[in-house]
Amino acid sequence: MTSTASGVLDAATIVVVGDTAWINAYSDALRKQSDATVHRVSTASAARETLRQTAVDCIVADYSLPETTGIELVRRIRDTTTTLPILLGTADGSETIASAAIEAGVTDYIAVTDRPGALIEDALQRTEQALREAQRAATRLERARQFDATFHDTRSATWVLDPDGSLTRVNQAAREMVDADVGSVVGDPFWTLPWWPDDRQTSADIRRLVGTAIDGAFGQAVVIQDAVTSHRVLELSVQPVTDERGDLVSIIVDSVDITDRVDLDRELRESEELHRVTLNNMTDTVLITDEDGEYTYVCPNVHFIFGYTADEIRELGTIEDLLGDGLFDRDELAEEGVLKNIETTVTDKAGHEHTLLVNVREVTIQDGTLLYSCRDITKRKQREQALATLQETARDFLYAETHQEIAQHVVDDTANSLGLDASAVYLFDAEDNHLQPAAHSQAMRNAHGPLPSVHADGRDLTSHSFVENEARFFEDIHDADRLTDPATDIRSAAYIPLGNHGVFIAGSTEVGVFDDVTRELADLLAVTAEAALDRVDRESRLREQDRELQRQNDRLTTLDRLNETIREIDQALVRSETREEIDHTVCERLTADGRFQFAWIGTLDGTAETVAPQAWAGADNGYLETQSIAISADDVEPAGRTAATGEVTLVSNVAADLRAAPWRTAAISRDLLSVLSVPLVYNDLSYGVLTVYAETPDAFDEPIQTVLAELGETIAAAISASERKRALLTTSMTRVEYAVTDPSFVLTRLATAADCTLTYEGGVQQTAGGDYVFVTVEDAPLDAVVDAMTGLRVVEAVQRIRGGDTGGVLRLRLAEPFLATELADHGAVLRSATASPTGAELVIDVSGSVEVRHVTQFIGERFSDIELTSKQTREQASEHGFYASVLDRLTERQLEVLETAYYSGFFESPRKATGEVVADSLDISPQAFYQHIRTVQRKLFAALIDDHTPVATRHTE
Repeated sequence: MTSTASGVLDAATIVVVGDTAWINAYSDALRKQSDATVHRVSTASAARETLRQTAVDCIVADYSLPETTGIELVRRIRDTTTTLPILLGTADGSETIASAAIEAGVTDYIAVTDRPGALIEDALQRTEQALREAQRAATRLERARQFDATFHDTRSATWVLDPDGSLTRVNQAAREMVDADVGSVVGDPFWTLPWWPDDRQTSADIRRLVGTAIDGAFGQAVVIQDAVTSHRVLELSVQPVTDERGDLVSIIVDSVDITDRVDLDRELRESEELHRVTLNNMTDTVLITDEDGEYTYVCPNVHFIFGYTADEIRELGTIEDLLGDGLFDRDELAEEGVLKNIETTVTDKAGHEHTLLVNVREVTIQDGTLLYSCRDITKRKQREQALATLQETARDFLYAETHQEIAQHVVDDTANSLGLDASAVYLFDAEDNHLQPAAHSQAMRNAHGPLPSVHADGRDLTSHSFVENEARFFEDIHDADRLTDPATDIRSAAYIPLGNHGVFIAGSTEVGVFDDVTRELADLLAVTAEAALDRVDRESRLREQDRELQRQNDRLTTLDRLNETIREIDQALVRSETREEIDHTVCERLTADGRFQFAWIGTLDGTAETVAPQAWAGADNGYLETQSIAISADDVEPAGRTAATGEVTLVSNVAADLRAAPWRTAAISRDLLSVLSVPLVYNDLSYGVLTVYAETPDAFDEPIQTVLAELGETIAAAISASERKRALLTTSMTRVEYAVTDPSFVLTRLATAADCTLTYEGGVQQTAGGDYVFVTVEDAPLDAVVDAMTGLRVVEAVQRIRGGDTGGVLRLRLAEPFLATELADHGAVLRSATASPTGAELVIDVSGSVEVRHVTQFIGERFSDIELTSKQTREQASEHGFYASVLDRLTERQLEVLETAYYSGFFESPRKATGEVVADSLDISPQAFYQHIRTVQRKLFAALIDDHTPVATRHTE
């Protein structure tokens, strides 16, 4: 057998699968004729396991395998790899098997013949061919991957062209360079694409570049490309791509962005130009000499300091002729290398002296060894001298206390600071909107005459500078369009505003005296003066603030004393048992220790329409005895106005309008010079007015007014509480009945919605969650009433207590306060309320200490349409005290259980509701319900037996 050993087979790892004769012969021949690594396996599963554990280059398998076929093995392998060469052979070959093998993905199909030698040699050659094809495919794939990686490089744009120069592909970097649909230009000539400017030259350059590649050569070109977001300079390079025969198959065009390099070259050229311009125009002068002082370089701008041209400088001689002899010590320069800030004086071509600072350093530039840099500091020296003078002026300003003093200092120092004799300062008078001359030099008066005041309307030079806040310098003011005195001898002039204070004027009878230094110094003098004027204003304001702080401290002291009084009154009100105690306590505390001159409390007499004094304290010297205080909003006594309006009445100064009303004369004659009257109102009920007098005008500032107004509310609340307390203790009461047709009453609204009659007979509970009310339903099924109330905004919850088809009892949680709780704040008790769709009837008990008209007033304000239908005076036994003692013993939960059981009919005989039913409505267990009931009963009996005191019964005939 001819040897077929090759490098491809020697380096390969081959798996041979099967146990037939030709497979065994093929495996033996492969081992003998090559150095290939051969793995022999008999089954398909063993072959797959070898693939999982070993890197395999080729598989050769027989069609007939235990429990499967070679075609099924091929299918299983192709599920994981499509590139591995697989050869399949069989002695039972047929077209059906061959077709199935090809469909499964075999690389080659071997039909086993009766010629073993030729068969094995052919199989070896086919194996080598399959390995070579796999290697070539892998190489092509790797090259394709490398090209794709290069093609998709985001750093540079790449185009692929057909051999004729038409576009076929473009990478993402190139796509992002243009705002165009790249797909629409595929197939267009490269030189016509939207990446390039629309001009003939660029198109021709790119076309020549593509032609270079078509001719088989490399080429490069630089193109300016206008991108979507920037302007770029691209360097294009073309490369022809040929096949195995050397035929051109495509052209690759790559780009490199050289914008930064181009910009750098441009900046370098611009920098060189800048240095040339700088040397020609800078004010410092640079000179280079040799050791003998002969010039090797003269800066082109030498005329700025010396007035000579560069050639004229050379003609003068050596550097010593220009800067003077002995400018520096040469040995010291050799030691230091550079000598800085050598001051010297030179004379320019026009004969003017200049003060220079010279730096000298050793250099080696062509034939020069010494470099001189010269800086003109003449103006700086002048400025330093003027600044020294201005420092003295600033020190003088520190001790000035008025604007006039500062203005005079400015005028006095102008000559020394600026070298100008004519000067003046105008100060602004805000009251008449004029600028007034505050100070002027004699030279100004001699040249200009008397200085008039100037209206600040911006029409002349002085007021224009002030109004526009603009400094104006004139070479000759006779050329100014706002000059109002053409006869003035002043020629050069400066008008500089002093902030909001005025204007500084400096001038001369000569033309053009203001150089840069003089202008700067004049501005500096004006700024210094403005700062001094600001300081004077600031100190003046601080002194005024100190005075205001003192006034505020006085007011705070007064307020602290008043607050102390208020605290004393609050403590006293807590201990007061009656209205009389409250009134007298308040008046006495307000006038104690001279806090206020006089105070009194009066009540409103509706019949006489007057305010009747109830309690007073302090020194009124019989003032109240002279007054019949009418209730009126006119200029009557402040207590009458407060009673009429319900608002605080303040009279800051009684004497301000002495003839306006008689009460003012009576008050001022008794040293009552300011008055404050505040209403005593609680829960919309008036309990009178409190009126306080002071012996000084303006004694009641805003904080004191606020404190006393709040005190009025506190007093009214204390009076209300005392009256409610008396109501609980008194045995006399008045029962009043009202007919209310106002549909806004909550029970009327509910009766209307449910079309029934509702009755409240007590049992309201006020909790954080709202008011709970027990109501009896008549003339309607309870379920219908519950349904009607469920959708109402005013009812937050409805609970059935007992009832059926014709009525019952409900427990409602209302979204607004119930009338019973509001009446309780006024010392009255809502005994019952019956409401139907047409209106309601209220039965209210009013204690003897509470005026019925107050309750009627409250009901009238609460409802728009009421009628008092009955009023009876009755005596009540002391059971109210017993009732109160019972309530004190019960918790809120126990009271809730008791009332629910009562309105459910639990205590009636026979019972209308069992304990279990009541417990279920309360959402508690029957055991808990009975425990609550027994506890309540025990407390009730304890109050009855332990605390009850017999009351004498009054018999009437």
